Amino acid sequence: MGPVVSQKEYESFVMKDKGIKIIKVIGMIAVAASIFMAFGWSFFEMMIHSRRKEKQSRKKWFQLSHIKMNHPRHKFEKEYEEGKAWCREQNMRDCYIRSMDGLVLHGYYLPAKKAERFVILCHGYKGSGFGDFAYMARFLHENRCNLLFIDQRCCGASGGEFITFGAKEQYDVQRWAYYIAERNRRKLPIYLYGESMGAAAVLMASGHRLPAEVRGLIADCGFQSMKRQLRDIAAGWFHLHWVELLLLRVDLFCGLLAGFRMEEADTTDALRRNKRPVLFFHGAKDTYVNPVNSRYNYSMCRAPKELIIIPEARHLCSPYEASELYRKKIISFFAQYDKNNKTSA
Repeated sequence: MGPVVSQKEYESFVMKDKGIKIIKVIGMIAVAASIFMAFGWSFFEMMIHSRRKEKQSRKKWFQLSHIKMNHPRHKFEKEYEEGKAWCREQNMRDCYIRSMDGLVLHGYYLPAKKAERFVILCHGYKGSGFGDFAYMARFLHENRCNLLFIDQRCCGASGGEFITFGAKEQYDVQRWAYYIAERNRRKLPIYLYGESMGAAAVLMASGHRLPAEVRGLIADCGFQSMKRQLRDIAAGWFHLHWVELLLLRVDLFCGLLAGFRMEEADTTDALRRNKRPVLFFHGAKDTYVNPVNSRYNYSMCRAPKELIIIPEARHLCSPYEASELYRKKIISFFAQYDKNNKTSA
């Protein structure tokens, strides 16, 4: 006959056993939650968290074919490098503003002789004005455009830790527009010209109050929303097709760490409110930002608009692939709206 266990000892044993089981369940939940969040964190770190001092080996590892094939350098290296060299040779002035969330943002200003307008150049995701606009900058400047190359937050000499796919960049663009307007003594027309994420930010900014001198927008290869773009990247680059839970996790990190929600990076409502004319460009063979994005943005726009799809062009390659048409359309756009004073402020 074994030792006799008192009722009190038995109840204590049962409670301890239950406690161990609860701890195990909590531990399993914690492990499952960690695994569940891990990939979302990795995607957030890769796409949103900007680490400027990444190791060169990491950069080389991340040279996916979609990025390489869609870069102008892939097919038009000579023209691209010549354009960058021209930009670097110019005597530009440093300009600074402070963003709504307190970041110091930087831009380069290049005045033109007998200027007829200002063009604010908004580069794309992790890009630069001297890169994204390398081929067009000289042409614009020679056609009497004062140029402002802005460094998007987290890029160039601008501050910031998180890229927000237009959620906050749209307000940066708005502030740059007022920066120019305050110094625009001759009341010259102002145009907002964006490429890729810069185009999306420009389109989002069009839904806010802008200076009356802003006569139009040029959007080359802009996406519709952050959610749509990340969904396309997950599917097209990593072959992940059911990613709503992944995006939910990324959105959680955006809210907790970067101070924005993915739904804030969307052109739809802005384009419905916008009254300024928009000139859209997109390359038909773009696999970085699907051309369906520009078709959608065009359909949502209630202002005067034109969409030009360049059949053979990849991402941001339209100015190279169809140079004469691209330049002709931009000059025609300026000529049509430079004297138009009926846009709403």
